[in-house]
Amino acid sequence: MSTAVDARESGTAATGGSPRAGRRWDWPVLVVCAVSALVVGLLSPADTSQEAWGLAAALGYGCAALVAARSSVPWAPAPAVVAVVGAVVVPLLYLTVISKEQMEVGVVERAADLLFASGSPYHHTPHMVRDFNPYLPGMACFGIPHMLFGDTPFTSARLWFLAGFLAAVAGAIRVLASGRETDAGRVGTPRGVTGRTGVLWLIACPVVALPLTIGGVDPPVIGLMCLALAFTQRGDAGRAGLALGAAAALKWTAWPAIPVLVAVLAVRGGRRAALKCAAGSVGIALITVLPVALVDSVAFYRNVVLYPLGLGPTASSAQSPLLGHLIAVLVPHGEAVTMALIALSAAAVGLSLLIRPPRSAVAGADRLALGLTLAIALSPATRIGYAIYPIVLLTWPRFAAALSADVPDGQPHGTDQAADWRA
Repeated sequence: MSTAVDARESGTAATGGSPRAGRRWDWPVLVVCAVSALVVGLLSPADTSQEAWGLAAALGYGCAALVAARSSVPWAPAPAVVAVVGAVVVPLLYLTVISKEQMEVGVVERAADLLFASGSPYHHTPHMVRDFNPYLPGMACFGIPHMLFGDTPFTSARLWFLAGFLAAVAGAIRVLASGRETDAGRVGTPRGVTGRTGVLWLIACPVVALPLTIGGVDPPVIGLMCLALAFTQRGDAGRAGLALGAAAALKWTAWPAIPVLVAVLAVRGGRRAALKCAAGSVGIALITVLPVALVDSVAFYRNVVLYPLGLGPTASSAQSPLLGHLIAVLVPHGEAVTMALIALSAAAVGLSLLIRPPRSAVAGADRLALGLTLAIALSPATRIGYAIYPIVLLTWPRFAAALSADVPDGQPHGTDQAADWRA
């Protein structure tokens, strides 16, 4: 009996203090990532950036899985570094050298040229897919280096998407670690993942690594949303609103986060905190969007409203066999049906914020992930790549909650909310 107990206790100590901690999920997850990347590479059209990323990343994830399997510590830094190098750094350098990138890169760079030439980043009469700019005016900022200094590898909007994402996530880590005796890189989570290592694992995630490598526009948007969540978790309503407003100035996908974070802050910090966040986020978004929309309202409507919804005369390039696309193609008046379903789902999520508002940043991110998942699935023009939003929203706040040791301003002590904060 004592021998069995001793063996159990020694196993518990070796695995971090929990009998269940001995289960290793790092290398199996990396194997799944390798298979997923290989599928992307094999199913993508030939000679595309997606094909190049998939084949290169599959090898990178495979090497990382081998390193993780030989490591005595789960989710160690070494396999994370190997995964980032293999899935992001190497394919990014290769694609940069051969000048192959996602179409969005050229769209954003042309948007910057148009913005400074005419006051609007949108073509008035777009015809071809490449003529359309479905993003909000703030996205054109990533094309300014290309406009100023010409076509060089260092001015590509793709690199500035990457820089924006990394800056936002680094800022979030700094916010979460503020006030602690140790710095962000040394703050440990219950699973032993430090701040810097956690960011590496986030970057290595395939839904993040792929757009970072090929030039997707979504990483800086979700990065700013993570920063807003970090400020929300620390109880800083003003800065949460500023970060969220910056994200909302880039793309429509950030706008659903505004009522969700306002609801969280209303519960945790009261009406004043909620109004502060709402004023900052909506104010920045409107100041960025309204002047450009008024310069050429027709172009704004065609590019930013009709085209992303797949309702314009030119079919959107965002075509995935999700429910909304199937309804639009197979059901009579399918586009109207999908719009009605999106409106109903948005109303349902909004009503849930009033009836049962989320009491923590984690719960708010979960609610936001649900709403965005419904919108992505029901939209007649969408991409599988939009999964970056719900996946990051479901994982990042939980990692962030482990980094934040202090209870934020407005958080009542000695209540069930402290447990909910890390739920």
